[in-house]
Amino acid sequence: MKKLILLFLFLGIIIPISSQVSDEDKLLELEKSGSSQQEVITATLTSSSRLFKNHDDLTSVIMVIPKGSQVEVLASDSTYLTVFFDGSEGFIMKKHAVIDKSPLKAAPPAEEKPVVQKPAEQTNQPVSRFTYLENKYGTTMAAKLNANKIWKGMNAGMVRDSWGKPDKISREINGNTIKEEWIYKSTWLYLENNTLRDWGPVKN
Repeated sequence: MKKLILLFLFLGIIIPISSQVSDEDKLLELEKSGSSQQEVITATLTSSSRLFKNHDDLTSVIMVIPKGSQVEVLASDSTYLTVFFDGSEGFIMKKHAVIDKSPLKAAPPAEEKPVVQKPAEQTNQPVSRFTYLENKYGTTMAAKLNANKIWKGMNAGMVRDSWGKPDKISREINGNTIKEEWIYKSTWLYLENNTLRDWGPVKN
């Protein structure tokens, strides 16, 4: 009789433990399947909006995002949306955007391909400036930038790739317009909303 009671007690302990283990396995599987199908939430701007690097500092404007642009929403609070746009992460006013109704599903992670080791003589070769520019902008544009040329309408990134970092930047924000004066050794460049508009010699 004691053996029978002990057997029931033993089964009463083992069965709940095994069911707990299977429940934990199910939760882990759900978490894995859920993380592989994350949804990307996007929003469309109903008016142009400044993208701030820091929402506590309204002078930390990265760029002005045009009306109708679509941004990826990373987080939200009562006043601001944390968004990702054109390679930059920052904050926009919540009232300037509408969350899109049908979120995009993030692409499933790509299968890992085996790493192919390059021959020893190729591994330490630096990429030339022209190759870098060609990969980024195409052959025609790379040739101009490699020759340190500038032209009206080019964006701020192109200016940096052509002339390098300026010695000084003066910035003025007026509404949704960001005006900047970039000073190089003997030349000033005038940019408006990240687009080169004019330039001239620096007056001593």
